[in-house]
Amino acid sequence: MAGTRRYDVAASGRWWDEDDHRWLPTGEVHAWERGTNQTVCGPSLHRSRLSRFSALTWTEVLPESGGAADAVRRVCPRCAAAAGRRGADARPAWRRVDPRP
Repeated sequence: MAGTRRYDVAASGRWWDEDDHRWLPTGEVHAWERGTNQTVCGPSLHRSRLSRFSALTWTEVLPESGGAADAVRRVCPRCAAAAGRRGADARPAWRRVDPRP
């Protein structure tokens, strides 16, 4: 699908998961696109001292996913609005049911 964006994860901290043998995000998480030096909501990754997790996709760190979200304390609401929040409580996309002529 052309136009589909893939968002990776940037977080304020990281922790070592003994079970998976990899670093996972902790604290506040943001969405970012590869090739850019800023999150989707705007702050610079370097100046904000955010760690990049290019092996994780945005949907894996959402608390409702149960994936790599064990230590995630806060999901940036602006990033969630821009990157989408797909999970059990996600609402369907807005659509007009009965348009006027």
